[in-house]
Amino acid sequence: MEKVAGIGGLFFRARDPDSLAAWYRDHLGVDPVPTDYGAQPWRQEAGPTAFAPFPLDTTYFGDGAKSWMVNFRVADLDAMAKQLRDAAIAVDVVPQNFPNGRFAHLSDPEGNRIELWQPAEPPPG
Repeated sequence: MEKVAGIGGLFFRARDPDSLAAWYRDHLGVDPVPTDYGAQPWRQEAGPTAFAPFPLDTTYFGDGAKSWMVNFRVADLDAMAKQLRDAAIAVDVVPQNFPNGRFAHLSDPEGNRIELWQPAEPPPG
C-alpha cells in the first residue's frame, strides 16, 4: 500500500491570518508560507508525529468550539516555556512526566490550543 510521507501543511481559518502568521513566526519560529516560489517554506525536523481523531465532546482542545489542536515537538520544553512567558504568553506546563515525554499547553491570539511536546529521551544502549 502506498502511504503518505508526512504532513505537508496545516491549514485553518483565522480572523486575522497575517497577524496570526506573524505570531507563530515570532513566538514559535514557524515561518509563514512564502509569497513566491523562490523562497523556502518552514521545515520541520524529522521525528514522530501523532495523528489522532478525538471524540466530538473532548475537552482536551480547550475551547469546545475549536475542532483542532496542533502539537509541536520541542527540544527543551522549559526553555520554550520561559521564552513564551517572557513574551507575556501564558503557558501551562503539565507537571507530570509521561513515558513519551513532557507536555505544555497554550493558546494562540485567536484561542486555538497549542500543545508543546518534549519527547522522552530514548533509553540508553
